[in-house]
Amino acid sequence: MDIFLKVLLLIFSIGLITVVLLQKGKSAGLAGAISGGAEHLFGKTKARGMDLVLQRITVGLAAGFFILSIIVAVVVD
Repeated sequence: MDIFLKVLLLIFSIGLITVVLLQKGKSAGLAGAISGGAEHLFGKTKARGMDLVLQRITVGLAAGFFILSIIVAVVVD
């Protein structure tokens, strides 16, 4: 059982790393911080759909990773 949980934890961690690396950066220095705030205020029109999908996948994988980490820590001991 613990080997299955560890393999599942490894899959979640690799998936989380991959999804985070696929996401676009929010800012690029001071100019990005200024324009990023304007995009947030007025709305970003292009490529918003994929950003939203990646964000939701990231949240799901992160929650699963944390829950699975706690379960593995309890079961292995």
